[in-house]
Amino acid sequence: MNRPDWLTARPIAHRGLHRAADGVIENTATAARAAIARDFAIECDVQLTADGESMVFHDFTLDRLTHAVGRLDSLSTAAVQAAVFKAGSDRMLTLAEFLAVLAGRVPLVCEIKSEFNGDMRLTERTAQVVAGYAGPVALKSFDPDIVAHLRAHGARLGVADRPLGIVTEAHYDHPEWAKISPERRREMAHLLHWDRTKPDFLSYHVKDLPNAAPYFVRMLGAPVMTWTVRTPEQIALARQWADQMVFEGFTP
Repeated sequence: MNRPDWLTARPIAHRGLHRAADGVIENTATAARAAIARDFAIECDVQLTADGESMVFHDFTLDRLTHAVGRLDSLSTAAVQAAVFKAGSDRMLTLAEFLAVLAGRVPLVCEIKSEFNGDMRLTERTAQVVAGYAGPVALKSFDPDIVAHLRAHGARLGVADRPLGIVTEAHYDHPEWAKISPERRREMAHLLHWDRTKPDFLSYHVKDLPNAAPYFVRMLGAPVMTWTVRTPEQIALARQWADQMVFEGFTP
């Protein structure tokens, strides 16, 4: 297992230290620099372009944050980077560009987004980029298949020394999970994939704390980070039931 102290040493800024009202957009260089200035670790997300690049962006579609429309994975890297954000002056970064901004100054926890369809192109590209980076990076995903793939092929991909984590919650009843079978959702909620993923850490939804799953994960010696912490009540839950928080909307 790979559980370095830096993984939970500092609060983790959710998609960087962003504030849209001030033109600081999530998952951008400006949000990253704001977190670095306060010595916070950073959590980011990656999505895949049509030509196979790993982009630092949360949504599957461009509509919420940019003036472009449609799915990110339908466009080339150049077309995605030409999309103009609705606020601020940043442009969307490739993961390699984002890591260059960090330059090893704070840890990064990178979530690999998934359509739960077995496509490992984003996983492989993300690993390829991370393998060439000297700073502290952990990789995580909601999708157990992605973490299992990284666990099985870490040596080939050059990320065998990187911490791997599972993002999960207690209940998968939100409509966004409807496309996933009940059996798959049960596996995710109860960590029934443990033998093949062997996660180094757990990233658990704060709304579901306290819960048996993160409790026993901590008993096994694996740290638990909890997301997304936004209120005083959630801060108290994080302090009692987790090892670190992924926060948003305030400065700890």
